[in-house]
Amino acid sequence: MKTTAHTPRQLGQILKGQRRSQALTQQTAAESVGLLPKTISKLELATETSTIESLYKLLSALELELVVQTRSQASSGKEW
Repeated sequence: MKTTAHTPRQLGQILKGQRRSQALTQQTAAESVGLLPKTISKLELATETSTIESLYKLLSALELELVVQTRSQASSGKEW
């Protein structure tokens, strides 16, 4: 899976979609990496108020990685 998120909301939607596609509840995802279910909810709904540490734990639970790359010319406008 390769998906681009330009805003915190888009990232939250991607995380939620991936969690659901793996048939994980917020509870099971949280337990697998030592987070509270409310932290998973917060990452999915209001990513901009979450910690980087929590984000990386959820990425780990979902077997995802974060890739940072230079924007292409077509998407270089600030979107949030």
